[in-house]
Amino acid sequence: MNITYLKTGEKKDVIIELVKDPDYKGIKKNKYHFNWNGEKSNTVFKLRLLDDKEILGLVSLKEFPTEKRIEISLLASSVDNTGKNKIYEGIAGALIAHACREAIKLFAIDACVSLTPKTKLKKHYIEKYGMKDAGKQVYLDLDCIINFVNKYEI
Repeated sequence: MNITYLKTGEKKDVIIELVKDPDYKGIKKNKYHFNWNGEKSNTVFKLRLLDDKEILGLVSLKEFPTEKRIEISLLASSVDNTGKNKIYEGIAGALIAHACREAIKLFAIDACVSLTPKTKLKKHYIEKYGMKDAGKQVYLDLDCIINFVNKYEI
């Protein structure tokens, strides 16, 4: 899996791995937009370059086995990787693709990934990531999940 270094267009290999307790010391709201300590009851993953320890993005996943669904509780690229002057493109997409892969592992053909976006981001998730509108939430069903995983080369 990779993300794009915007200055040169070069693809950079990334890894997504579980956040460990010591990681939370460096995961601060001023760098990752949210207080991530409240996500410790969920499964939290970090994205980093293969050859660097700096966390570029985070995703918190919550499982709903009876609904065969994984909910993205929280998703964020680092402050340096948001907005017009971001350094890398594709961080959020790679993290959503990872959530899709986790859903397939758990729920196979019944897999679903959802999230509850802030009102102003709902249209963005639908247009950029092909999510479907479910009222308060947006989601990816199996067909969308497979396309998403293929797009992000997981």
